Amino acid sequence: MKILPSLFSPAGKNARLSIVIHHRVIPEPDLLLGDGGITAFETRLNYLAGNFNILPLSEAASRLQNGTLPSRAACITFDDGYADNAEIALPLLQKYGVPATFFVASGFLDGGRMWNDTVIESIRLATGDKLDLRSIDLGIHAIATLEQKREALTFLIDRLKYLPYETRALQVEKLSTIISARLPDNLMMTSAQVRQLHDTGMEIGAHTVTHPILAKIDAAAALAEITEGKAKLEAIIGTQVRLFAYPNGKPGKDYLSIHTKMVQDAGFEAAVSTAWGAARQNSDIFQLPRFTPWDKGKLRYVLRMVHNMHQKIQVA
Repeated sequence: MKILPSLFSPAGKNARLSIVIHHRVIPEPDLLLGDGGITAFETRLNYLAGNFNILPLSEAASRLQNGTLPSRAACITFDDGYADNAEIALPLLQKYGVPATFFVASGFLDGGRMWNDTVIESIRLATGDKLDLRSIDLGIHAIATLEQKREALTFLIDRLKYLPYETRALQVEKLSTIISARLPDNLMMTSAQVRQLHDTGMEIGAHTVTHPILAKIDAAAALAEITEGKAKLEAIIGTQVRLFAYPNGKPGKDYLSIHTKMVQDAGFEAAVSTAWGAARQNSDIFQLPRFTPWDKGKLRYVLRMVHNMHQKIQVA
């Protein structure tokens, strides 16, 4: 199986760097979100570790630039800073002997919760057959079945995601109040878990403070999110944070060229987006593409990775 990716991702100056994205790694499958849980994660980790040369992202970025990447080079990343990254993903990464980079939104550490998780958990715990959100201009939704809850959740996330930051926060707070469910406060890492990841040899990267869509806030606020997130994480782990991930990460939509300049000026050495594709030696080191292969079988997984190597990379 290694032969195929080797043909399209040789060593040296013609190498291609595949960077895989993960978010949560939950103990059991999540029927609401369609997440396969720990079993699906380990299966794909096994495919990746068995068919690619997995490197720390900082090393891979440096070797990409100087033309010394091995064939089939790949990196593993996790976004946002979920507690299960330390509790569940870390032991599996250690089991397979592979490194990963964890991009942490520092403002949610130690008991915080991201806006989308407030929406997700509110819908998960909502009772009754219908959810009336007309008072906050979000419609009325059938929620009697799992499929109806999925549809309501998709609608709400899509409607809320690109609202101005303050407007979105207010709408999410009102939604939570209407549903009035007891929401979890342990979804995100503690500062101690961030240190644990660092102490075991994993890389910690910055992901802003509160995970705003940078293109939707003013330049001063964006700069503060970038620099303050970096500083807080550096205080926790006691060393420089060199890597950055743009929240949401779509070039030209979620972040702009002004933000790549901010990231560079802030002292980061590389940054990642969520544009598909595999990076090459001439790729922008501050807009490295990432990808999430979803296939269940080994052959299809590897073929998906190879297909992704041919994607045209989008940049801001």
